[in-house]
Amino acid sequence: MENNYTDNDIQVLEGLEAVRKRPGMYIGTTSEKGLHHLVWEIVDNAVDESLAGYCDDIEVVVHNDNSVSVRDDGRGMPTGINQKTGLSTIETIFTVLHAGGKFGGGGYKVSGGLHGVGASVVNALSTWLEVRVYRDGDVHYQRFENGGHPCEPMKIIENCAKDRTGTTVTFKADPEIFKETTEFNYDTLSTRLRELAFLNKGLRITLIDERVPDKKDVFCYNGGIIEYVSMLNKNKQALHEDIIYVEGKEDNISIEVAMQYNDSYTASLYSFTNNINTYEGGTHEDGVKNALTRIINNYARNNKILKEKDEALSGDDCREGLAMIISCKHPDPQFEGQTKTKLGNSEVRKIASDVFGEGLERFLMENPTVAKTIIEKCMTASRARIAAKRAREATRRKGDLDVTNFFGKLADCKSKDASVSEIFLVEGDSAGGSAIKGRDSITQAILPLRGKILNVEKARLDRALSNEEIRTIITAFGTGIGEDFNLDKLRYHKIIIMTDADVDGSHIRVLLLTLFYRFFKPIVEAGHIYAAQPPLFVIKHGKTIKYVLNEQERDEYLATLSPTTKYDIARMKGLGEMDAEELNETTMDINKRVLRQITVDDAILADEVFSKLMGEEVEPRREFIETNATYATNLDV
Repeated sequence: MENNYTDNDIQVLEGLEAVRKRPGMYIGTTSEKGLHHLVWEIVDNAVDESLAGYCDDIEVVVHNDNSVSVRDDGRGMPTGINQKTGLSTIETIFTVLHAGGKFGGGGYKVSGGLHGVGASVVNALSTWLEVRVYRDGDVHYQRFENGGHPCEPMKIIENCAKDRTGTTVTFKADPEIFKETTEFNYDTLSTRLRELAFLNKGLRITLIDERVPDKKDVFCYNGGIIEYVSMLNKNKQALHEDIIYVEGKEDNISIEVAMQYNDSYTASLYSFTNNINTYEGGTHEDGVKNALTRIINNYARNNKILKEKDEALSGDDCREGLAMIISCKHPDPQFEGQTKTKLGNSEVRKIASDVFGEGLERFLMENPTVAKTIIEKCMTASRARIAAKRAREATRRKGDLDVTNFFGKLADCKSKDASVSEIFLVEGDSAGGSAIKGRDSITQAILPLRGKILNVEKARLDRALSNEEIRTIITAFGTGIGEDFNLDKLRYHKIIIMTDADVDGSHIRVLLLTLFYRFFKPIVEAGHIYAAQPPLFVIKHGKTIKYVLNEQERDEYLATLSPTTKYDIARMKGLGEMDAEELNETTMDINKRVLRQITVDDAILADEVFSKLMGEEVEPRREFIETNATYATNLDV
């Protein structure tokens, strides 16, 4: 065999070439999410100035051409010559990877952007980038083009007020890198910028969209994470008026916690380290959770609310209906994994536990009425948990699934390989019958659902487990639920919701998504949930039959036909009115169907929407419907 691997095959990528060659290594993806990551990198640098105590105001502007400017009133980047590179410090920051003020400990004591690659990566992935530094009465300027190449050395272009300081970075994302889109989403930007304002008490962040007249939001929260918790609970009924707030510092590590209970049955607990959403948790979250359970149990025992014979309250009991924000500021955080989603510093666990535990204990002792309300909420949750444990026994799978006595419902697939198996949750027995006949029985299972399932946003797990449809779903999935949940036991890696394109079908789909998000969240996060997209129209001409999803696709297809073609257009029937062949052809055949994968990019926003749409409070739901009614299309009432 010829050996073609030679010395010349070893490539050396210089400067920012590596970033352009493998952008995913630096920003995760070149999809819309990666595009917005460019903004976060520059904004994080500005927020780091705020953490250091030098920045009060940040402004983000989306221009008409989808370029973005980020302005801060921090100290302004150093503008002299860097001794190690021989270049201006500005050029060094924007063209050399791992160059920044966050390594030696002198420039920043606490920082979110730890790797020193942010500015240079944004430059590498932009068509052009401009930086203006306001410092010492001068405006220092440099422009880069074509993936980070300086057009000329840094220069002073004008004077400014002696006391004006700060940095403005403007960039245009490169469409050669971001092939999917270079258009920034205002809602995505505002959600994250609002979050940063909550986490940085008193920091003013302004978002302006020049693409839309008068589109502007200003975020500034002097109450910090207290106001964050208030926002989390705005669509729920709080059980006590005062939001519990605890803060403390030890060994230069600060812990800040705000919490308030509501009458819901799910916890909304989110943790951050140096403004980074640690959505996988970590030692700061572990410490606070442990202290919460310990202090509540101790208080309940000491005050004879929890009797000696009573079972201790579990962590889940103590967190039911809890809205909580945990914010840790650490000079040297160690994150597990490249995505910075789990804090690993072992010393933080005890510090978080001590700081929060002491503060919560003091609050409960000083506020006995609120303490009693909280304990009663936790004890009710405990009783429901014990009842749910008994109910779960009925849903546990024993050996292979016996379809014949499984409520006579599930038509299982023959394959036992979860990676190729999929289950269709089908609206109604009629559509279920057609789906069973039209499926590929090797890999496709069918579970018909009768009527609308329980809205679990308004029900505890014990009540959900008394619902036959939900028990059927749990048994079919094989994962168990609650404390028994195990994602590795999932029997189907594609769970496909198949409902009609009308109001009832949409309602059933939302009820199912609420169930999955509240009780099977890891399944959603792992990307196993899909929604089938049945076509809305069928177009026939000659021997050709074309199915289209919506009016736009219909019009685009008709535009491709010759003006002399005679054609027929018909609105598709509901799933239950399709025969097996039609259902397979339009919605189930893996080579022809269209599926929409359900993902959760922002858990906090998703939590807010589910609470708003499916919770007890009517007014937030009415406001949501009025605000978004203009976006509703293809509504079949």
